Amino acid sequence: MGRERIRRIVASTNALGADCVLLLGDYVAARGMMRYADAIAEKDWARELGRLKAPLGVHAVLGNHDWWADIDVQRSRRGTPAASLALQDAGIPVYGNLSVRLEKDGGAFWLAGLGDQEAFWSAEARRQRPFRRFDGSDDLDGTLGQVTDDEPVILMAHEPDIFPRVPDRVALTVAGHTHGGQIRILGFAPIVPSRFGNRYVYGHVVEHNRNLIVSGGLGCSGVPVRLGAPPEIVMIELAA
Repeated sequence: MGRERIRRIVASTNALGADCVLLLGDYVAARGMMRYADAIAEKDWARELGRLKAPLGVHAVLGNHDWWADIDVQRSRRGTPAASLALQDAGIPVYGNLSVRLEKDGGAFWLAGLGDQEAFWSAEARRQRPFRRFDGSDDLDGTLGQVTDDEPVILMAHEPDIFPRVPDRVALTVAGHTHGGQIRILGFAPIVPSRFGNRYVYGHVVEHNRNLIVSGGLGCSGVPVRLGAPPEIVMIELAA
């Protein structure tokens, strides 16, 4: 995922003419991936993403790797990860348990961005690898508590695992994290970074009249291979 590829992705996204662009996290590579490619400085990849344009703006949440990559933040369990600072410097707002109201053609909707559910390595995780557990920075109730009217809500979350807790009040939840399984054989992914396995691995999921869309994302994690789960830019069309 070099700068030139990011530049092409940005151009393709802008060409879609979307009303708004949602970035769902993991802008930095997993540490194990560094053996395959040189890391790009935060300011450089953020500058490329800063070229994204949409009438209702570009909006971002952080992913777990964005938190894990900042060792100082991990050690202190406080502060703002470097990826977030880079995005903000590039003019892209980063939502950490924040809801904003947007308007289009006389109508309105809320865009809610959830903090990451696996932001911090826990003390238990450090003792019990590889069976590690994480502490989140997410606050679903606090995020949705900022919604002050009855207009529809779109929830941005990096990991789809929050979905069973999302109330009917939310019209649509969008998530990433799983890479669509990254390696899928006959539609089944043997390894999915979710406690729900293949339940929320990819695509449009409807449960109890609630809607979730999980993007396959663009990059890789663990190994530089994608099989049966091609990278993608997802275009979502919504109607009242």
